[in-house]
Amino acid sequence: MNRLSNTRKAFLLTSLLLLRTMIGLAQDGTIYPLETPAETNAIPLGTGSVADQPAPESWFRQWGDPMARNISKATLTPFLPKAGTANGTAVIVAPGGGFRWLSMGNEGWEVAQALADKGIAAFVLKYRLHPTPASLDEFTAWMNRPRTSTAAPDSTKTATPAPRPQLDLSNQLADAEAAYAMIVSRAKEWGVDTARIGMIGFSAGAGLTMHATLHSQKMKLAFIGPIYGGMNEVVVPKNAPPMFSAIASDDFLFGGQFGVISSWYKAGIPVEFHLYQNGGHGFGLGNPDRTSNRWFDAFIYWLQVNKLLQPAAGK
Repeated sequence: MNRLSNTRKAFLLTSLLLLRTMIGLAQDGTIYPLETPAETNAIPLGTGSVADQPAPESWFRQWGDPMARNISKATLTPFLPKAGTANGTAVIVAPGGGFRWLSMGNEGWEVAQALADKGIAAFVLKYRLHPTPASLDEFTAWMNRPRTSTAAPDSTKTATPAPRPQLDLSNQLADAEAAYAMIVSRAKEWGVDTARIGMIGFSAGAGLTMHATLHSQKMKLAFIGPIYGGMNEVVVPKNAPPMFSAIASDDFLFGGQFGVISSWYKAGIPVEFHLYQNGGHGFGLGNPDRTSNRWFDAFIYWLQVNKLLQPAAGK
C-alpha cells in the first residue's frame, strides 16, 4: 500500500511538473502559431479592406495571449451584461499591438467580459492593421529584429521617449466610427444609453482612442480611458470628454512625461490619472505582484463616482 502511495505521488509530481512546463512554454515570449478562432459573435463593420495586404488574417500566441495580425476586415464583438444587470453604459474596447497585431485576449475579450460583469455593455473592436510579413517565421524575425541602441540616459535629466514614426490611421478611425455608429443604431436592442458610450484602449488602442477623441467628427464619446498610451501633449477639443488614464512608471511609453494629462487639465476637462510603481507595458487586467493590477477597480470606481454605473432616470 505504501509503495502504491509512493508511486501515485511520483506520478502526480511528474504530472504537475509537466503541466508547469507546458504552461511555461505557452506563456513565454516565444511566438507560436494559433488556429484562427471562430469568433461566432463578431459582427462585420463593412469598412473596406487594406491596400497591399500580403496575406489573409492569421493568429498567433505569445505570453499565453491570442493575437491576430494582417486584419483587413474590421469587426465588432459584443459582450453584453446578464439580463437585469445592465446600467446603460457602453464601452468600445480597442486592443493594442502597434497597429501591426492585436492582443485580442489580454486587452480585448478579457477586459470586455470584466466590463460586462459590471453591467456595462462592452464591444471589442477588431480594427484593420498595417501589413506584416506573410509567414509566421518572417513575422517572428521582424518582431525580434535588433532595435537601434541608445546611450545610457543621464540620471539627472527627465527621460524622453524616442519619437515614434507617424502612421496613417484613417482606416482605424473609420473602423472606430463605424463601431460607434453600429452601437448607436442598435442601442435599444443592446440596452445602451447613447449618451453614455465611451471608449477604452490599450497601447496602440489607447492611441486610437485618443486619435478618435481628437479628430473624429462622428463620435460623441461620453468618456475615454487610454491605458498605457502615449503621454505627449495634445491640442484638446473644447467638447473633449472626461478622461481616465493609467500607466506604469516602468513603461517605456511613460519616460517621466505628463503631457496628455497636463493638456486635459489645462483645458479644464475632468481627468483622473494613475501612475503605478510597476507593471511594465501590456499588463491588461494585471500581472502577478504588480501595483498596476488595481487599475480596473479604480476605473470602475471612477465611472461610479461620475454616475455612469447607475441606470439613467426613466430608463
